[in-house]
Amino acid sequence: MAVKQVSIFVENKEGRIKKAIDTLAKENINIRALSIADTTKYGILRLIVSDNEKAIEALENDGFIVKENEVLLLTVPDEPNGLNSTLAVFDEKGINLENLYAFVSNKTDEALVVMRLEDMEKAVDILEKKISQKA
Repeated sequence: MAVKQVSIFVENKEGRIKKAIDTLAKENINIRALSIADTTKYGILRLIVSDNEKAIEALENDGFIVKENEVLLLTVPDEPNGLNSTLAVFDEKGINLENLYAFVSNKTDEALVVMRLEDMEKAVDILEKKISQKA
């Protein structure tokens, strides 16, 4: 399923990530998934949140640079090679993986994976065809 992700560019300084999280908390915005990638000078905080529009407005008003983009939210089997079998589908079609983060719940036997691919439209089309073939 395609969903919107909020990416926040933060200086790699003490307290900056907490400030972004505090901004969302003050607006009663729930963070459902997150990932942080950093370099020596800045980081990118990627989030799936309960209200993108409200989150973007609040973060920008608090001085953050924010971008919204489409990502795929998929379930994969929580077992060895579960993720790799899904990635192989995109690799076979020549679709580059730009970023990915995942998490598991001990309530299911599946992992949730958030991924951004170079050609999102093609990736969604491939998944829809794969699903319709199973039905």
